[in-house]
Amino acid sequence: MIVCIAEKPSVARDIAEVLGARSRHDGFIEGNGYQVTWTFGHLCTLKEPHEYSPLWKTWSLAQLPLVPPRFGIKLIEDDGIKKQFAIIEKLMQRADGIINCGDAGQEGELIQRWVMQKAGARCPVKRLWISSLTEESIREGFQSLKDQQEFQSLYEAGLCRAIGDWLLGMNATRLYTLKYGKNKQILSIGRVQTPTLALIVNRQHEIEQFQPKQYWVLATTYRNVVFTAVSDKAIDDEAAGKELMQRIQHVPFTVTEVSRKNGTEAPPRLFDLTSLQVECNKKFGYSADETLRLIQSLYEKKITTYPRVDTTFLSDDIYPKCPQILSGIRPYQKWTAALQGKALRKSKKVFDNTKVTDHHAIIPTGQDPSLASLTDMEKRVFDMVARRFIAAFYPDCKFATTTVVGEADKIRFKATGKQILEPGWKVLYAKPQTNLPEGMSDPDADKNVEEERTLPAFQQGESGPHAPTLTEKWTQPPKPYTEATLLRAMETAGKTVDDDELRDVLKENGIGRPSTRAAIIETLFKRHYIRKERKNLIATPTGVELIGLIHDDLLKSAELTGRWEKKLRQIEHHSYDATTFIDELKQMVGEVVIGVMREVR
Repeated sequence: MIVCIAEKPSVARDIAEVLGARSRHDGFIEGNGYQVTWTFGHLCTLKEPHEYSPLWKTWSLAQLPLVPPRFGIKLIEDDGIKKQFAIIEKLMQRADGIINCGDAGQEGELIQRWVMQKAGARCPVKRLWISSLTEESIREGFQSLKDQQEFQSLYEAGLCRAIGDWLLGMNATRLYTLKYGKNKQILSIGRVQTPTLALIVNRQHEIEQFQPKQYWVLATTYRNVVFTAVSDKAIDDEAAGKELMQRIQHVPFTVTEVSRKNGTEAPPRLFDLTSLQVECNKKFGYSADETLRLIQSLYEKKITTYPRVDTTFLSDDIYPKCPQILSGIRPYQKWTAALQGKALRKSKKVFDNTKVTDHHAIIPTGQDPSLASLTDMEKRVFDMVARRFIAAFYPDCKFATTTVVGEADKIRFKATGKQILEPGWKVLYAKPQTNLPEGMSDPDADKNVEEERTLPAFQQGESGPHAPTLTEKWTQPPKPYTEATLLRAMETAGKTVDDDELRDVLKENGIGRPSTRAAIIETLFKRHYIRKERKNLIATPTGVELIGLIHDDLLKSAELTGRWEKKLRQIEHHSYDATTFIDELKQMVGEVVIGVMREVR
């Protein structure tokens, strides 16, 4: 008998249906030579300190650092988990072979490997590796099962992540709580959690310490167009600004230069998990955790592909399937019809094998979304994914930028305007967006559509009266983080980056994984280190105090944590040794303990 183990009961039911296993039992489904069972996410976890040594049950500075000679796993304390594990263990002990059907990612690999270890599985293991839960994808996956050994480095990376989090979390939390907690509160410190909190606290300090500076902007209105003065330095004195305004008050405004430059704008990148969370937070106010739950649900309903991904590219083997995917998303025929019967565009900004490792970008599967039972929130998220996918095959948007320069009494002014010549992919985001069948489109989707500003025709040398103005302005402090901007900061280890290609490079050193960042933010809320004011994330006094206590940059630097994350990715891709990583972490924890013990406050 072959035992298949999935990560959720719903996924197990889908797999069982494809395999022809239809006899339901308590905790598994049987038939056609298969027994299909499931976990509920994590069934196992690393042991607690006192389970390695009874001396570690009591929190004591003298016992630090806590470094077990060998890490062990245990079942999570839960009656439902214990019952399901007993069923899994019995099935695995009798199995002729096992197929690991866990989520196709680092965490999914770790979940199932730990269960198989705990159950004492000894038979051969194969791996099902799929990017969607459609019947076709599951059938293809079972026809090309992989050997479990191919994913050893993926497991080692997940194990190193778990051990690293344990070593740093257990030791630093006890260390700071005992030294600075004043016997009143636990000061929770985490490998990713604390640098993320530090980003928010540091931004808050920047805002609080910001000294606004007053300045003035000189502008003038000519032919109902506002022209702004061009200057190497700001006007920081009102009297000087008024003098300039009076100087040009009765002098004609003369157009000295009119230039027009044509340009193109490529379709936006496909979504990875972080960019989807960013957009959903910007447009709908959804938290990172909400978006993850929604896109996970769409994956389980078989209408989008695997969501926990960090690439915005597709592999070349997806290209032949794209016409079928486009024709399957029927509510979008208004836009897909224009692509039918033509060779689809194949841009290197979309299809690039070198940018895809385990999984490709999030796209529709080609199942008709109107046949799925979707909530309004799910419809909004699917709509974003579908439009991005369709847009990828549309032509670039062509536009013209007009720049008009003029002067009055040798003071130069400038105005710019943009005119769309051929909308290309932007037709999918045109205003107003028509609601689609079954409510697949959302009326709020128009909110961030760019307004274009066109200028009237100007002739070089023309001249006439104008109306100058002087406007008081103040320099603005940095903006507080929202979940959208914090996710971007976590992705780039705190660096502010707008360019997609540069962001791709910095992802190597990002903190956390796409699948864990939402949970990290939620943890900061639960521990009352941060709170939300409208969309803004604000550090609480407790959060500010905690970061103030930590002097060691190793614990709160996003950049340093990003370097550890890079090593974890290298372990996954066979270019760094897992044992070396753990040894480095043990040494680092020891140094942190010694350093804090020596601190005098």
